[in-house]
Amino acid sequence: MQKSDNKQNTKSGFKTLLLSVILSSPGPLILGIGLTIGRSSTQISDFTRRSAELLAIIAAFVVYLITNRDNFDEDRKKKLEKKSNIFVGIIMCISGISMIIMAFVSDTGDKGNVLPAFVIALFGVIANTLFWRKYSKLYSMEKNAILGVQARLYGAKSIVDTCVTLTLLVVALWPGSTFSHYFDILGSIFVSAYMLRCGIKTIFT
Repeated sequence: MQKSDNKQNTKSGFKTLLLSVILSSPGPLILGIGLTIGRSSTQISDFTRRSAELLAIIAAFVVYLITNRDNFDEDRKKKLEKKSNIFVGIIMCISGISMIIMAFVSDTGDKGNVLPAFVIALFGVIANTLFWRKYSKLYSMEKNAILGVQARLYGAKSIVDTCVTLTLLVVALWPGSTFSHYFDILGSIFVSAYMLRCGIKTIFT
Protein backbone atom coordinates (compact mmCIF):
# COMPACT_ATOMS: atom_id res chain seq x y z
CA MET A 1 0.00 0.00 0.00
CA GLN A 2 2.85 2.36 0.92
CA LYS A 3 4.61 1.59 -2.37
CA SER A 4 1.40 2.31 -4.29
CA ASP A 5 1.00 5.66 -2.49
CA ASN A 6 4.62 6.58 -3.30
CA LYS A 7 4.08 5.82 -6.98
CA GLN A 8 0.91 7.90 -6.99
CA ASN A 9 2.73 10.83 -5.33
CA THR A 10 5.60 10.54 -7.82
CA LYS A 11 3.12 10.56 -10.71
CA SER A 12 1.41 13.63 -9.25
CA GLY A 13 4.79 15.34 -8.82
CA PHE A 14 5.67 14.57 -12.45
CA LYS A 15 2.37 16.00 -13.71
CA THR A 16 2.73 19.15 -11.59
CA LEU A 17 6.30 19.78 -12.77
CA LEU A 18 5.33 19.17 -16.40
CA LEU A 19 2.40 21.59 -16.08
CA SER A 20 4.78 24.13 -14.51
CA VAL A 21 7.07 23.90 -17.54
CA ILE A 22 4.18 24.18 -20.01
CA LEU A 23 2.53 27.18 -18.31
CA SER A 24 5.83 28.97 -17.67
CA SER A 25 7.09 28.65 -21.26
CA PRO A 26 4.90 31.33 -22.95
CA GLY A 27 5.68 34.02 -20.32
CA PRO A 28 9.19 35.05 -21.49
CA LEU A 29 8.10 34.98 -25.16
CA ILE A 30 5.04 37.20 -24.58
CA LEU A 31 7.00 39.58 -22.35
CA GLY A 32 9.80 39.70 -24.94
CA ILE A 33 7.29 40.74 -27.59
CA GLY A 34 5.77 43.18 -25.09
CA LEU A 35 9.15 44.90 -24.68
CA THR A 36 8.77 46.20 -28.25
CA ILE A 37 5.96 48.48 -27.04
CA GLY A 38 6.75 48.89 -23.33
CA ARG A 39 10.00 49.84 -21.57
CA SER A 40 9.17 49.77 -17.85
CA SER A 41 12.10 48.88 -15.56
CA THR A 42 9.89 46.39 -13.79
CA GLN A 43 8.75 44.94 -17.12
CA ILE A 44 12.36 44.40 -18.26
CA SER A 45 13.23 42.90 -14.87
CA ASP A 46 10.22 40.61 -15.02
CA PHE A 47 11.25 39.35 -18.48
CA THR A 48 14.75 38.54 -17.16
CA ARG A 49 13.34 36.84 -14.06
CA ARG A 50 10.85 34.67 -15.93
CA SER A 51 13.47 33.56 -18.46
CA ALA A 52 15.82 32.48 -15.67
CA GLU A 53 13.04 30.77 -13.71
CA LEU A 54 11.91 28.80 -16.76
CA LEU A 55 15.43 27.40 -17.09
CA ALA A 56 15.42 26.44 -13.39
CA ILE A 57 12.00 24.74 -13.64
CA ILE A 58 13.07 22.72 -16.70
CA ALA A 59 16.23 21.61 -14.86
CA ALA A 60 14.17 20.53 -11.83
CA PHE A 61 11.77 18.61 -14.07
CA VAL A 62 14.61 16.70 -15.77
CA VAL A 63 16.29 15.83 -12.45
CA TYR A 64 12.96 14.70 -10.97
CA LEU A 65 12.45 12.37 -13.95
CA ILE A 66 15.94 10.89 -13.61
CA THR A 67 15.95 10.44 -9.83
CA ASN A 68 12.48 8.88 -9.56
CA ARG A 69 13.14 5.93 -11.83
CA ASP A 70 12.77 2.49 -10.27
CA ASN A 71 15.84 1.23 -8.39
CA PHE A 72 17.68 4.53 -8.79
CA ASP A 73 20.59 4.71 -6.31
CA GLU A 74 19.55 6.70 -3.22
CA ASP A 75 22.95 8.36 -2.73
CA ARG A 76 23.09 9.46 -6.37
CA LYS A 77 19.51 10.72 -6.04
CA LYS A 78 20.40 12.94 -3.07
CA LYS A 79 23.48 14.30 -4.83
CA LEU A 80 21.56 15.13 -8.02
CA GLU A 81 18.72 16.73 -6.06
CA LYS A 82 21.22 18.84 -4.11
CA LYS A 83 22.95 19.99 -7.31
CA SER A 84 19.59 20.79 -8.92
CA ASN A 85 18.45 22.83 -5.93
CA ILE A 86 21.74 24.72 -5.79
CA PHE A 87 21.31 25.46 -9.52
CA VAL A 88 17.79 26.80 -8.87
CA GLY A 89 19.17 28.99 -6.06
CA ILE A 90 21.95 30.35 -8.29
CA ILE A 91 19.44 31.11 -11.05
CA MET A 92 17.31 33.03 -8.54
CA CYS A 93 20.36 35.03 -7.38
CA ILE A 94 21.46 35.81 -10.96
CA SER A 95 17.89 36.84 -11.75
CA GLY A 96 17.79 39.16 -8.73
CA ILE A 97 21.14 40.79 -9.55
CA SER A 98 20.25 41.31 -13.22
CA MET A 99 16.92 42.89 -12.26
CA ILE A 100 18.49 45.45 -9.93
CA ILE A 101 21.02 46.37 -12.64
CA MET A 102 18.21 46.78 -15.18
CA ALA A 103 16.34 49.05 -12.77
CA PHE A 104 19.14 51.63 -12.77
CA VAL A 105 20.32 51.45 -16.39
CA SER A 106 16.96 51.42 -18.17
CA ASP A 107 15.57 54.48 -19.93
CA THR A 108 13.85 56.97 -17.61
CA GLY A 109 11.58 58.34 -20.33
CA ASP A 110 8.22 57.16 -21.55
CA LYS A 111 7.55 53.56 -20.45
CA GLY A 112 5.26 52.80 -23.38
CA ASN A 113 2.43 50.25 -23.23
CA VAL A 114 2.91 47.91 -20.24
CA LEU A 115 -0.50 46.22 -20.58
CA PRO A 116 0.83 42.86 -21.92
CA ALA A 117 3.28 42.62 -19.02
CA PHE A 118 0.52 43.56 -16.56
CA VAL A 119 -1.75 40.77 -17.86
CA ILE A 120 1.08 38.21 -17.62
CA ALA A 121 1.90 39.31 -14.06
CA LEU A 122 -1.76 39.15 -13.01
CA PHE A 123 -2.07 35.65 -14.44
CA GLY A 124 1.19 34.80 -12.66
CA VAL A 125 -0.22 35.78 -9.26
CA ILE A 126 -3.10 33.32 -9.67
CA ALA A 127 -1.15 30.46 -11.28
CA ASN A 128 1.90 30.69 -9.01
CA THR A 129 -0.20 30.78 -5.85
CA LEU A 130 -1.99 27.60 -6.97
CA PHE A 131 1.31 25.91 -7.81
CA TRP A 132 2.80 27.01 -4.47
CA ARG A 133 -0.04 25.32 -2.59
CA LYS A 134 0.19 22.20 -4.79
CA TYR A 135 3.96 21.83 -4.37
CA SER A 136 3.68 22.41 -0.62
CA LYS A 137 1.08 19.64 -0.38
CA LEU A 138 3.16 17.25 -2.49
CA TYR A 139 6.28 17.97 -0.43
CA SER A 140 4.42 17.28 2.82
CA MET A 141 3.45 13.83 1.44
CA GLU A 142 6.59 12.85 -0.46
CA LYS A 143 9.37 14.84 1.29
CA ASN A 144 11.15 15.14 -2.06
CA ALA A 145 13.85 17.84 -2.07
CA ILE A 146 13.04 18.94 -5.64
CA LEU A 147 9.37 19.50 -4.76
CA GLY A 148 10.33 21.33 -1.56
CA VAL A 149 12.48 23.83 -3.47
CA GLN A 150 9.77 24.25 -6.10
CA ALA A 151 7.34 25.11 -3.29
CA ARG A 152 9.78 27.80 -2.11
CA LEU A 153 10.34 29.04 -5.67
CA TYR A 154 6.62 29.36 -6.38
CA GLY A 155 5.99 31.00 -3.04
CA ALA A 156 8.56 33.63 -4.03
CA LYS A 157 7.11 33.88 -7.54
CA SER A 158 3.59 34.56 -6.23
CA ILE A 159 4.82 37.37 -3.94
CA VAL A 160 7.02 38.86 -6.65
CA ASP A 161 4.22 38.74 -9.24
CA THR A 162 1.92 40.57 -6.82
CA CYS A 163 4.52 43.33 -6.53
CA VAL A 164 5.07 43.42 -10.32
CA THR A 165 1.30 43.59 -10.96
CA LEU A 166 0.87 46.56 -8.60
CA THR A 167 3.89 48.35 -10.05
CA LEU A 168 2.79 47.94 -13.66
CA LEU A 169 -0.72 49.05 -12.72
CA VAL A 170 0.70 52.31 -11.34
CA VAL A 171 2.83 52.79 -14.49
CA ALA A 172 -0.23 52.15 -16.69
CA LEU A 173 -2.49 54.54 -14.73
CA TRP A 174 0.04 57.39 -14.46
CA PRO A 175 2.32 57.03 -17.49
CA GLY A 176 5.28 59.40 -17.66
CA SER A 177 4.75 60.77 -14.14
CA THR A 178 7.54 61.16 -11.59
CA PHE A 179 5.54 59.05 -9.14
CA SER A 180 5.23 56.10 -11.53
CA HIS A 181 8.92 56.39 -12.47
CA TYR A 182 10.15 56.02 -8.89
CA PHE A 183 7.46 53.47 -8.06
CA ASP A 184 8.71 51.46 -11.05
CA ILE A 185 12.30 51.53 -9.76
CA LEU A 186 11.21 50.64 -6.22
CA GLY A 187 9.21 47.71 -7.62
CA SER A 188 12.30 46.41 -9.43
CA ILE A 189 14.45 46.77 -6.29
CA PHE A 190 11.90 44.90 -4.15
CA VAL A 191 11.64 42.08 -6.69
CA SER A 192 15.43 41.86 -6.94
CA ALA A 193 15.99 41.82 -3.18
CA TYR A 194 13.34 39.16 -2.60
CA MET A 195 14.71 36.90 -5.35
CA LEU A 196 18.24 37.26 -3.94
CA ARG A 197 17.03 36.37 -0.46
CA CYS A 198 15.17 33.28 -1.69
CA GLY A 199 18.07 32.23 -3.91
CA ILE A 200 20.62 32.42 -1.08
CA LYS A 201 18.27 30.56 1.26
CA THR A 202 17.75 27.83 -1.37
CA ILE A 203 21.51 27.38 -1.92
CA PHE A 204 22.39 27.01 1.75
CA THR A 205 19.33 25.06 2.97
